[in-house]
Amino acid sequence: MKIIIAGAGDVGFHLAKLLSYESQDTYIIDYDGDKLNYINNHLDVIAKKGDATSIKLLKEIGIDSADLLLAVTESQNTNFTISVIGKSLGAKKTIARISNPEFLSNKTVDFKKFGVDFMISPEDLAAKEIKQLLNQSSFNDTVAFENGVFNVMGTMLGYKSPILDLTVKEAKDKFCLVDFITIAIKREGVSQTIIPRGDTTYKLNDQVYFSVPNYSIDKLYGIIGKEHIDIKNVMILGGSRVGRKTARKLCKDDFKVKLVEKNKDKAFALAEELRNTLVIYGDGRDLELLEEENIREMDAFVAVTGDSETNIMSCLVAKSKGVKKTVALVENMDYINISQTIGIDTLINKKLIAASNIFRHIRKGEILALANLHNVDAEVFEFEVQPNAKVTKKIIKELRFPREAIIGGVIRDGKALMSFGDFQLQSGDKAIVFCLPESITIVEDLFN
Repeated sequence: MKIIIAGAGDVGFHLAKLLSYESQDTYIIDYDGDKLNYINNHLDVIAKKGDATSIKLLKEIGIDSADLLLAVTESQNTNFTISVIGKSLGAKKTIARISNPEFLSNKTVDFKKFGVDFMISPEDLAAKEIKQLLNQSSFNDTVAFENGVFNVMGTMLGYKSPILDLTVKEAKDKFCLVDFITIAIKREGVSQTIIPRGDTTYKLNDQVYFSVPNYSIDKLYGIIGKEHIDIKNVMILGGSRVGRKTARKLCKDDFKVKLVEKNKDKAFALAEELRNTLVIYGDGRDLELLEEENIREMDAFVAVTGDSETNIMSCLVAKSKGVKKTVALVENMDYINISQTIGIDTLINKKLIAASNIFRHIRKGEILALANLHNVDAEVFEFEVQPNAKVTKKIIKELRFPREAIIGGVIRDGKALMSFGDFQLQSGDKAIVFCLPESITIVEDLFN
């Protein structure tokens, strides 16, 4: 598969990094020589310096044989231009990163006619993720498949968890009436993500990811030793695109939202636009202001300003004031893995979310959905099982499934089924699979 990435920023770099685990024919174009040098030294892709809107350059790298063109520069207009030119020159599929929310909900203009097959908004995806995190407040990571029929949910194990110091098998025997599968563990001081087996032991401060059907979510709280937190009052710091979209989505679900914005003109404009949100003009770093606005009565605090450090520090302040749930937006991807160690519930990066969302278009086989978990360098897939696929030939424990992957559950005819060793997959099943990068190709082959 030949893939051309326009833009070597965070989204482009992460896409290139994901592709470097596979034998894809990948090109990345950017003006910035330093970024391209870094990519050349760290990733197995072809870096090309220049303007991605240049017809000459695109022809040079063989745009006419490209299976996929990803326009993910910082400029929406540039991405549209690249997509239109690329499609005209023969690219089979184009994806453009956009910032205007109107384009996503638009039903009037058919952008495919102009050469843009798919559009993606990092801000909109981040807002959706924040809303989902607040709906499952005792968990710091959550991904829903098939509208929540199956869910992957992550949390840090505290000393109150009854599964602490038990093996996976012992925990399953103890809680035999609860349907769940432990698909991954991220342990303090261990760089490699653990794919648990029956003899793997749960330890204090483990970041554990469970695959759980919707009917078992409420029972999962007893296993992790936490109570469901009912979140209604939310304070958002920052009237950025993410802040605005988050406020709008939360208000639609009847959350009570306060939004703090330090730019006067922007604050008044937001107050006009967001009729159901209380917009406060002021600096959210001002402790006196936060106290005046009853920060202690907030159930959740979401910091989405343009400054990562401000977001992190303000969330720590909110936590110290007794706020139950904190979410901070960060630009630096290196921060993502430190959220639990510094006391913030979840750090999210909109570009990482966008790259993961785009990546499902790259996959071979019948992949219906794909998601990245925040603290692990791995992916969760939803595969549709094909007729005569290798996974249908034997029960799971006889499949020679790679050690670095695990099936977290199956959806059959709209119903959630647990995928233990004696389970056999059938054509048409939708399987939830957690997979480390090194085994992705093997897993794809098993499902084809």
